Amino acid sequence: MAGDSKKTVCIALAANVVVGAVKFVGAALTGSAALFAEGAQSVSDTLNEVFLLTSLVRSDRPPDRRHQFGYGMERFFWSLLAAVGILVGGAGFSGIEAYRAFTSHSAPGPRYYLIAYASLGLVLLAEGTSWVRAVRQVRREAHRAGRGLVEHIRLSSDPSVKTVAGEDSVAMIGVVVAGAGIGLHQLTGVGWWEGVASAVIAGLLVVTAVLLGRDVKGLLIGEAVHPQLNRQLHEFLSAHPAVDRVVDLRTMQIGADKVLLAARVDLGSALNSDEVELASADIDRGINQRWPEVTDVFLDATRTDEPVRDPTVA
Repeated sequence: MAGDSKKTVCIALAANVVVGAVKFVGAALTGSAALFAEGAQSVSDTLNEVFLLTSLVRSDRPPDRRHQFGYGMERFFWSLLAAVGILVGGAGFSGIEAYRAFTSHSAPGPRYYLIAYASLGLVLLAEGTSWVRAVRQVRREAHRAGRGLVEHIRLSSDPSVKTVAGEDSVAMIGVVVAGAGIGLHQLTGVGWWEGVASAVIAGLLVVTAVLLGRDVKGLLIGEAVHPQLNRQLHEFLSAHPAVDRVVDLRTMQIGADKVLLAARVDLGSALNSDEVELASADIDRGINQRWPEVTDVFLDATRTDEPVRDPTVA
């Protein structure tokens, strides 16, 4: 999974470098505000891919004495920086270009539209390559998880692929919006249509950054797994012959594909110490076989009069 994510991010990085160069060359030759806004988005996206690659490399480090559950949550930190980069870099510069288009009254040169459309065509081809790769990976992951595509994007704990898919989707829409702004400029002779396009691109980037940042925030502060998985784990423990009842069950996402499970269980009173040890090992093995992402399992035997906590209620 991490290897697929690295390939997806590397393809997105290469595409953004090519796309950014094309956009800025086209913008320099034409002075188009829409192309400048698109170029700013590509610079932001390129920086974000560097953040995401850093997160994938650093989060794969094994546990050590200071970080005994590993570095999986570092992927969330760098993904948050990527969301901030989208907001500050892409949306901020696009907003500036929108203002410039509304206040500038220069007439376009004779090659303006030809260069602008050719640049957008090349951009669409490069962005499309990265977008197809990201969507294919998300579909594979959704199929493995038994979810629909939209549901998986909403629930996935891997922010790197989610960020790439979000960026590329917005980039594809942004190319269409930029082309529409340039086309309306050509048809009407009114340059502020490109300002409108730049403002729309800025708005799209703001929405993308806020949504990605909201998801990563929940993971950074210790988000539990989806309630459906919580219920399944609770049912698995409750059905084990050595367990009389599950008193409390708590989970936390400690990496993109790593989950910590802590449960307080009331074990059968007739069990001796050896049988308790065998039951604990059997539970741990059964959970790991059925849910490999649950990498750390902690069971705590408790009193029979302890009140039961519903694992699906916060």
